[in-house]
Amino acid sequence: MDDTFHDVADGFMNAGNSFKEQTSSFFVWLKGFMTWENLFKFLGSCIILLIFWIIYRLIIRGIKKVPEKKLSKPRSMIILKFVKYIFYVAIVMYVLSLFGVKLAAIWGAAGIAGVAIGFAAQTSVSNLISGLFVLTEGAIKIGDTIIVDGITGVVDSINLISVTVHTLDNEMVRIPNSTIINTNLMNKSFHKKRRITVNCPVAYGDDLQLALDTYLKAAKSCPTVLSDPEPAVWVNQFCDSGIDITTAVWFKPQDFLQTKSDLHIAIMREKAAVGLQTPFNRLDVSMVENAKE
Repeated sequence: MDDTFHDVADGFMNAGNSFKEQTSSFFVWLKGFMTWENLFKFLGSCIILLIFWIIYRLIIRGIKKVPEKKLSKPRSMIILKFVKYIFYVAIVMYVLSLFGVKLAAIWGAAGIAGVAIGFAAQTSVSNLISGLFVLTEGAIKIGDTIIVDGITGVVDSINLISVTVHTLDNEMVRIPNSTIINTNLMNKSFHKKRRITVNCPVAYGDDLQLALDTYLKAAKSCPTVLSDPEPAVWVNQFCDSGIDITTAVWFKPQDFLQTKSDLHIAIMREKAAVGLQTPFNRLDVSMVENAKE
């Protein structure tokens, strides 16, 4: 029993001596570190970090004050993220250099890791780079109606990896940025005005001038049709069963469906009012009796 007690006591004594030695070593190191030279280095580092922070805040404030007409909101958000990441990386690199860490070795390791990650995530990297082109090019913005790879939808968000749209049936579709860059993109809302053409034939026996005047009247009666540029009507071609007349009107992009529907209804209404016929293909079949086999 006494031997056990002595062993425990010796253990506590050894632990206390070890703690005392470590504490003494720490204070010796701290005393050696707290020199005037190191103190000036510390104060200088704090001043430099403060300058970095002030510059960072000024850049952020300047980007936020740019009018949305010159810099769209999605672009400004991406730029703010990049500035934030660059600031944090610069701070980390500076702090590491203060502790004597060799940055060349870190950059070398980062390069090797970047190559490995690049091979493992080629698609994501491609979408990321494509996202930068999408944002800087300015071909699309939130609220635009676009057609990409057979998909028609209204842009909801523009991100670094993809663009999300909702279709006319209110279905969400995620389009990778690489698809937008590598395929034909049609932006129906890029310009403030759009044009639609409607072809509607009249019979060969109808008065063409009356038909042109009637179609023009129908176009001008639509509330969403713009007066500048004015609607246009012309004879397009001679068909098998009638004469094709084309009506072209301009409208705002958001009024596409309404204008298309109103124009068709107005043409049919005005044609009926003046007695113009709408021809259709007809096939006459003659029955031959006692035909030879």
